[in-house]
Amino acid sequence: MPELPEVEVVRQGLEREVAGREVTAAAVTGARTVRRQAPEALVDRLRGARLGPAGRIGKFLLVPLDDGAETLVIHLRMSGQLLLTSPEWPPARHTHAVLSLSDGRQLRFVDPRTFGELFVAPTPPEGPGASPRPPAALAHLGPDPLSAGWSAAVLGRALTGRRGRLKLLLMDQRFVAGIGNVYSDEALFEARLRYDRPAGSLSGDEVARLHGAVRTTLRDAVRLRGSSLSDAQYVDLFGAPGGYQSRHRVYGREGRPCPRCGGPVRRISLGGRSAFFCPTCQP
Repeated sequence: MPELPEVEVVRQGLEREVAGREVTAAAVTGARTVRRQAPEALVDRLRGARLGPAGRIGKFLLVPLDDGAETLVIHLRMSGQLLLTSPEWPPARHTHAVLSLSDGRQLRFVDPRTFGELFVAPTPPEGPGASPRPPAALAHLGPDPLSAGWSAAVLGRALTGRRGRLKLLLMDQRFVAGIGNVYSDEALFEARLRYDRPAGSLSGDEVARLHGAVRTTLRDAVRLRGSSLSDAQYVDLFGAPGGYQSRHRVYGREGRPCPRCGGPVRRISLGGRSAFFCPTCQP
């Protein structure tokens, strides 16, 4: 599943290439892709709309429409892709929505597993300090870990009294939005913390390490255009894969040497997911 860095790369592409364009035509062929509203209603709302600069919270893309009173919300989920193409290019299999733009190109939503979605929602009023607020449908999300307001102090307060295991909490989108299986492992390795530490047991220094590790890991992944794994599901707006997968230090590296100590990376099952870690460097 694309995580925060991959979605941020797509957001940057949308902001650079699509902001200010008008939707001249829209088509939806996958009902599951727009399951929160009738496909005809989505098409009618998007046709003629001007797309604003894309935003993001966690793994959700937020594209303002016209004067910003409504927002197009896009979630890639497990296998979704947004591709900006020429209309002459044959559509990929599993293309479920197509937006024709005023510059002659098309924005296509491709999703083989059909877990992704598009919907239009009212944009809430700005919060304190004129900070943007997510649509009500996303109100359950925790803070975005790359946002200015997500400090070590905020993280420390959120961890207080938590008994759950650290990796599972980092992947809980209600706790912090955007981190999944890959970047939880990579950030915990960077912070030298075990996946199964009780979340509320971290010292002040450990909280600061975790906060810094999460931000450093995510920013480095964005800089290298995200991670494209063996399933090849994630690509950017032009179909190019990411490069951060070559920098993974523990994720997907079971039995291979730890880049710090040389000992073997281990994998265990945790909550139905895999956790990769170094037993020596993450005691």
